[in-house]
Amino acid sequence: MRTRKVLLLDTASLYFRAFYGVPDSLRSPDGLPVNAVRGLLDFVARLVDTYEPTHVVCCWDNDWRPAWRVALLPSYKAHRVAGSPEAPAGATSVISEMASSSDTKGESAPDDLAVQVPWIRETLRALGIAVVGHDGYEADDVIGTLATTLPMPVDVVTGDRDLFQVVDDAREVRVLYIARGVGRHEQVDDAWVRERYAVPASAYVDFATMRGDASDGLPGVPGIGDKTAASLIASYGDLAGILAAASAPDTRISAAVRARLHAAIDYLAVAPEVVAVARDLDLGVSEDDLLLPQEPADPELFAALTERLGLGTSATRVLAAMARP
Repeated sequence: MRTRKVLLLDTASLYFRAFYGVPDSLRSPDGLPVNAVRGLLDFVARLVDTYEPTHVVCCWDNDWRPAWRVALLPSYKAHRVAGSPEAPAGATSVISEMASSSDTKGESAPDDLAVQVPWIRETLRALGIAVVGHDGYEADDVIGTLATTLPMPVDVVTGDRDLFQVVDDAREVRVLYIARGVGRHEQVDDAWVRERYAVPASAYVDFATMRGDASDGLPGVPGIGDKTAASLIASYGDLAGILAAASAPDTRISAAVRARLHAAIDYLAVAPEVVAVARDLDLGVSEDDLLLPQEPADPELFAALTERLGLGTSATRVLAAMARP
């Protein structure tokens, strides 16, 4: 009997990694690319086998670049927009025709990946693995809400370091960080965050805001990197305390750092809201909706997809992982 715990999957993080990490020679019987579909199923099977969760959620980007975040910070993910000068060559918009939500619409991605996103959704539906999104929000926000509200231990699977902010030892929330690969993932708790960045996980939003993140279009405070940001947090607690100290003449903040913070004051007024994940979305699901099924919800559909897409051993592995008592 498995102990109650939930695996929250940053689905796009996993299927992008599968697409780039699994050979594109994996094709369906009629020659279509299926490496992202098969790779994602293999990842799910491996994680379920390793951590034996009772609940699994594929968290989805109903809106990968929410308008409200862009309104606060126009540079947010701007370089990822299909058709932008900085978008990858040969990229197209990822559009799931089978999903009722907008999914990752507009985010630049290779054509061979874009075509697989609808199959991923359909395969997960056939298996009965919960796919949860919220209009106007990203998968990170779904993860933030579930990690905050579910009354059980939580493992978040992602390659996005911004989700370190949800780590909470007291509530048994940790991140399984897949930046080095799913097979070489790291278990991130508060001690891990402190060792890596010299700040507690609870301060990660303010830390990331000051440091910035080019991959998300967050400029940060020019001239303030990891060490300075961590030192400021250690001395003054949080961003509000840091800004108050920077405005006070008798604090030990150097003139150069004061000038940098003051020059970035408009950015610092909005960026923490952009970086912080939502914690209180109404997702319209119950705990029972998130249970990992022991067999496919629609066996005929899954069998048809397995045959049509040539899912082979990937299908076998995920079914075996789900069926474990």
